[in-house]
Amino acid sequence: MTPAQIEAYVDATSAALGLRLRPDHRAGVVRYVALAAEFAAVVDAVPLAPHHESAVAFSPVVPREKEQ
Repeated sequence: MTPAQIEAYVDATSAALGLRLRPDHRAGVVRYVALAAEFAAVVDAVPLAPHHESAVAFSPVVPREKEQ
């Protein structure tokens, strides 16, 4: 995303959600969305096949005790 697209996205989504974004907070929100867009680009660059699909259900396990 270009900087102009990120700013437009921040303005549009805050308006759509009914969030009043204070002017002194806007620059930080724009920087965060730009960072998130960079992360998304890294993830999107990894080729995935259907067998890479995440599990249907997550089953947490109890962590093992550390041995001393």
